[in-house]
Amino acid sequence: MSTVTIAPLTESLPAFLESYDFSAIAVIADNHTFRFCYPELKTILPKHTLVRIKAGEEQKHIATCELIWDALTRANFDRHALVLNLGGGVIGDMGGFCAATYKRGIAFVQIPTTLLAQVDASVGGKLGIDFRGFKNHIGVFQQPNTVLIDPSFLTTLPERELRSGFAEIIKHCLIADAIMWDEIRRRDLDEQDWPTLVAHSVAVKQRVVAEDPTEKGLRKILNFGHTLGHAVETYFLTQPRKRLLHGEAIAVGMVAEAFMAFQKKMIDQDLLTQIEEYIFAVYGNVRLADEDVEPVLALTLQDKKNRGREVRMSLLDGPGSCAFDVHVTPAEMRRGLEFYRGLNKN
Repeated sequence: MSTVTIAPLTESLPAFLESYDFSAIAVIADNHTFRFCYPELKTILPKHTLVRIKAGEEQKHIATCELIWDALTRANFDRHALVLNLGGGVIGDMGGFCAATYKRGIAFVQIPTTLLAQVDASVGGKLGIDFRGFKNHIGVFQQPNTVLIDPSFLTTLPERELRSGFAEIIKHCLIADAIMWDEIRRRDLDEQDWPTLVAHSVAVKQRVVAEDPTEKGLRKILNFGHTLGHAVETYFLTQPRKRLLHGEAIAVGMVAEAFMAFQKKMIDQDLLTQIEEYIFAVYGNVRLADEDVEPVLALTLQDKKNRGREVRMSLLDGPGSCAFDVHVTPAEMRRGLEFYRGLNKN
């Protein structure tokens, strides 16, 4: 399990580099992190290669990987080199995947710059890219050498990005810490204590991943809200309407899947009401039309937790508790989405 350091990057990165003798260093950044985050990194790094790519989930595919591998190859990177992934979940997933597969694997460090990446994507060693529209369809498990989290990067984010990352914090509380769930649901988004919540989410995820590094069992609980959430996110990527951020789609998934847990008598009405009311207060409504439901359901057949043609979900079974490998039917998922859509009409 990789170490995670929460500290100013000006302190944590030099301390890490002093412990190693890398033959070369590359920084992978997107257009946003190049502008807002790379200037700070540049001042504390020795000579290095910058690999700059376009920002966005739509860039997370094999063609972008080829650009990264080509840049490392042209710079004559050997197996003793280091890749620094400076960005959100897309950079961390894809940059880590490229490092883990370049010459069968070179060292890499995650430097997450978004709330979503700091509390979720950068921790745990899941790496991958999208394929033919399916989220993280091609990938590997490979732990980074370390994760360096600088809370100051959160000040560069617009509110919508903070809101997106907050969905994963909500998830961690719902599946693992009922007391923290009770605390955060009583505060608005702008009243949250981000440094405390980042540290809390990292601790939750590290504890789960340490017990189940390759998602054979317990680690599947981290997917609460993600079966339907990923399907909604993937579907919206194909539509001309406004794109959903990851956390916005996961918020939809958490409400719909909480209703499914309620229908299965795994949670009570009080918890379901808490979840739906708080998530709608923070995220508002995502409009799902009648014609959207069946395509979303079809996408769940590609979920990585499935067994054969059976969709398997991670569903809450009480406050701060989650079950995994729960078999669900298309009819149950349809009712979950219809419940969400019904709330939009109130």
